[in-house]
Amino acid sequence: MENSTQQAGRPKQNITIYTEANPNPNSMKFMLSFMLLKGGESYDFPSIEEAEVSPLAKELFEKFEEVERIFYMSNFITITKKEGSTDWIEIIPKFKEFLLEYFEAEKPIFENIDETIVEKAESEAIKKIRGVLDEYIKPAVEMDGGAIKFHSFDEETGIVKVLLQGACSGCPSSTFTLKMSIENLLKRMVPQVKEVVAEGV
Repeated sequence: MENSTQQAGRPKQNITIYTEANPNPNSMKFMLSFMLLKGGESYDFPSIEEAEVSPLAKELFEKFEEVERIFYMSNFITITKKEGSTDWIEIIPKFKEFLLEYFEAEKPIFENIDETIVEKAESEAIKKIRGVLDEYIKPAVEMDGGAIKFHSFDEETGIVKVLLQGACSGCPSSTFTLKMSIENLLKRMVPQVKEVVAEGV
């Protein structure tokens, strides 16, 4: 059976790539002229060890010593470079050249992905939290080259845990954004929520 986690229709020619800056100065969003992933899928690779399932991410880590983190979603790749490493203006052309050659050669994006999904019964509060994240928060976060995922909700304490990925992970403005925007919105729309904290930031 074919793995469903695949690029969603990569063209064989006329591939274009352009960049978009985002609030995290160490991250750059590389926009592609095709859909890399289907639907709302996203993948975060904070180290080369975790990039074993993606030959593309692994090669980026191996070829560019500046790379600290790689994130895929829909039609973009967010690359986060190490603090104090080479300026973006110098390395963006190298990243673009590498990505163009990789995609034009039709090399694989993923291999050996474990897609086991465990479904859990969810409370009404969790369903509402997911709904708010999906409708109001995710689109804005994705515009900045990152993603936010629901992690857990403690019904007793009212604490929501979310996972920030891509450009949002480690971003200087992430904590401020989380507290001022996401927490206030969730508290207003889901009364059971008392606090929002980030996992993996």
